[in-house]
Amino acid sequence: MLIDVGSLAVMGVTLGAVLGTAAKLLAVPTNPLEDELQALLPGSQCGQCGFVGCSQYAAALAKGNTPITLCAPGGKGTIEALAKKLGVHADTDGHEDKGPEVAFVNEELCIGCLRCIGECGADAIVGAPKQLHTVIADACHACGKCFKICPTEAIEMRPIRPTIAAWHWNKPGERATH
Repeated sequence: MLIDVGSLAVMGVTLGAVLGTAAKLLAVPTNPLEDELQALLPGSQCGQCGFVGCSQYAAALAKGNTPITLCAPGGKGTIEALAKKLGVHADTDGHEDKGPEVAFVNEELCIGCLRCIGECGADAIVGAPKQLHTVIADACHACGKCFKICPTEAIEMRPIRPTIAAWHWNKPGERATH
């Protein structure tokens, strides 16, 4: 029995060393600018910018193929941070900064069609066919996809009320949003 355990341990260490070496030798180098831009994005992976996720949007930004004003969840602060990092001018005049929001399902209008559940990338909507749906507020990243696809307009985007956990103290010189 000790021979069996010993041989499995040797195989595990050998295969681990081979995999570790292969990971270092076959690693695909990334653009450090992409990593820095991705760190500035909210990371909600909502797809409102037209890209599958924040990493693809950051890659397109690093190549200069897309405007910096596409990230709706990030708001003006993210746009200004991206502009500063890339050294470009940010035109935020037409960009509305709504503040943090969350989806809400109106119980009287929900017919349980499941369209919103299929559209939600964060799995924040819970429900069953022909049953009332609800939104888990902590999981919702306010992308608005469920709001756009709801046939009965039962979903609305509501601002998050400031609570002890969600309250934000504005920095000096920053305008109050609440």
